Amino acid sequence: MPEPVPFLRMLGITKNYPGVQALKGVNLEIRAGEVHALVGENGAGKSTLMKILAGAETMDAGEIHIGGQQVVIDSPHKAQELQISIIYQEFNLVPQLGAAENIFLGREPTRLGFVDFRRERREARRILDSLGISFDLDVPVSQLSIAQQQMVEIAKALSIDAKIIAMDEPSATLTLHELKNLFALIRALKEKGISVIYISHRLEEIFEVCDRLTVLRDGEWIGTRDIQEISREGIIEMMVGRKITDEFPWAEFPIGEEVLRVEGLTRGFVKEVSFSVRQGEIVALTGLVGAGRTEVARMIFGADPPEKGSIWLEGRPIELKSPRHAIDSGICLLTEDRKSQGLILGMRIRENITLPKLREFCRFLFINGAMERKAAGNAVKDLTIKAPSIETEVRNLSGGNQQKVVLAKWLLANSKLFIFDEPTRGIDVGAKREIYLLMNELLRRGAAILMISSELPEVLGMANRILVMSGGRLAGELHRNEATQEKIMHLATLFPSFQERELVA
Repeated sequence: MPEPVPFLRMLGITKNYPGVQALKGVNLEIRAGEVHALVGENGAGKSTLMKILAGAETMDAGEIHIGGQQVVIDSPHKAQELQISIIYQEFNLVPQLGAAENIFLGREPTRLGFVDFRRERREARRILDSLGISFDLDVPVSQLSIAQQQMVEIAKALSIDAKIIAMDEPSATLTLHELKNLFALIRALKEKGISVIYISHRLEEIFEVCDRLTVLRDGEWIGTRDIQEISREGIIEMMVGRKITDEFPWAEFPIGEEVLRVEGLTRGFVKEVSFSVRQGEIVALTGLVGAGRTEVARMIFGADPPEKGSIWLEGRPIELKSPRHAIDSGICLLTEDRKSQGLILGMRIRENITLPKLREFCRFLFINGAMERKAAGNAVKDLTIKAPSIETEVRNLSGGNQQKVVLAKWLLANSKLFIFDEPTRGIDVGAKREIYLLMNELLRRGAAILMISSELPEVLGMANRILVMSGGRLAGELHRNEATQEKIMHLATLFPSFQERELVA
């Protein structure tokens, strides 16, 4: 049987930025009606390639063919004309407008020179109905869930009769139920002959929904494979250029004194949560999205004081009145939203690292620049942060290196308890392993780690003990030797979620 003719061909795509060659003659071929994964480590060139396809960036060399015809994509408008749509990780929606207005923004149907709002709503409803989606079109999209906002973006793509839809990390913030709905939708798009380019670091999703994959590494095309012909280990080796035999490099350390104990923590829908974390161990706090995990972390970090319950640090009761108080007490929180809560993107690496302890670098009301630069430089070296210099703005770093900067600032603060909230979200497999090795180093130094994670392989691979939350309560505890995905999911679904209780009420 002859090979299917590619609907999209990107040949020899090259892109240079000042001091960096982002793409080096990359090839990408997409068949009509296939789901094609595009994978690679952070900085491999995936986003740059998609921006070129979307007309947001211009290539320096190469060719693009659609339907056998060479085309020039020099603007997002041209990409739309060619029925290409890109759904970025940060949605391109106007928060104050409703779904219908967002779907047809800039392409509003008109009648007698005026926007035909009735037709706009009718067409929007038709598209959403075809996706099996129903919600109030008049509600501002800022009030919709992340999954619903994503559906609005997909509806925008369908409104231009898109033949190619690229999705950048579409599952990053979805619940398990929402993820299943997304996969069902992708399969429906495939049946309609629409090609989907699926960009994700979650390899299990790729095996679930994709037909083929293409791997990029350091701006180069490494290869394209049928999903059925490659293993998870094979994909990782293509991505990083070497075999990674221990994806989760868990190491056993002597368990020391109790660092953290919480008793009966209660706030809002979170009720009577009690557990402890000791030196030398990783305690994972897991469960479905909305189970109350982050709420517990915020109470321990002093961001949301508990309504009831107590927090003990190194054997002494402590009342944490603010995050500053928690930091001064030796508690740090590596938030899941590192870009808006963990870092100041417009500031330099040096400034972000030294910010929590800036007072220590001050002499007579002035910052001692030499001391600050030395401390930041040592942190960058110790954590192998890849950047031109400590003066690089953190917005220009990959996700993995941004996470290292967050970790560096807490190491400088001499923290005792590290709370990792989704520590590897949006990070490639190579960078993930580096984070895990850094966690091991923290344990070796005598720290204690509370890790909040939705990724069950990560939980099973790195935790000493696993605490499972369900519906705002602690449903059970499992030791790593007895834990399985099935046992975790059983505990995670014992009690109704906050959202489910709201619906019942």
